[in-house]
Amino acid sequence: MKSSAELKSQAKASLKGRWGQAVLLNLIPSLIAIALILLILVPFILFIASMSDVTSLQETMVNDNGGSSAGSSGGGVVSGIISALFMSGISWTYLDVLRGQKSQIEPFKDAFRGFSGLFIGGIIGLAILIWLFTTLWTLLFIIPGIIKSYAYSQSYFIYYDTIQETGQKPRVLDTITASRKLMDGYKGKLFWLDLSFIGWHILALMTAGIGYLWLNPYITATKAAFYNELPKDVAY
Repeated sequence: MKSSAELKSQAKASLKGRWGQAVLLNLIPSLIAIALILLILVPFILFIASMSDVTSLQETMVNDNGGSSAGSSGGGVVSGIISALFMSGISWTYLDVLRGQKSQIEPFKDAFRGFSGLFIGGIIGLAILIWLFTTLWTLLFIIPGIIKSYAYSQSYFIYYDTIQETGQKPRVLDTITASRKLMDGYKGKLFWLDLSFIGWHILALMTAGIGYLWLNPYITATKAAFYNELPKDVAY
């Protein structure tokens, strides 16, 4: 396994001449999220503004608050699934570029790779089960939940590679198990790789978040390089 510095260098080399495409690729999900929020929020605000019966509005809000906990949990799962659909396709794109299997990033096409019929069902299944397993482990203690999140972290890459190599969809549980086996002995390595980006996160925050336009592709490409270096014969 290469060092964190070597993985970062590999990621930067794969992004050379493609930074503009990479920024747009990672930006598309954010723009879509903003558009959806506006489509939902603006009509809601107009509806509230048009209501003249304040008492009725207050009663409605009180009734809605009673189910806020369940709604929040359900919303978390849905947002996690949507994030997984976008991020899996983006991560696969960087992996293909890194391997030389793709010469150009096509932002408006590659951002939606996870939504294709071949992948979407498996990604949704992975997102739900990973969320469920991680949540259950976190209920015991925070640390086991974090450890398991690292153990399951390669599931989307494994799912993609299995389909690319065999043409068949692997079972979701088998994919998660493969990730757990693949990360045996490497969870600490990935943890330290994440820690190595702390300085970059601070710089990005100092730019009011604008720096994340470049940092997110850098991190995602580095994670693809990390996966590419793992001994695949251990998992499958």
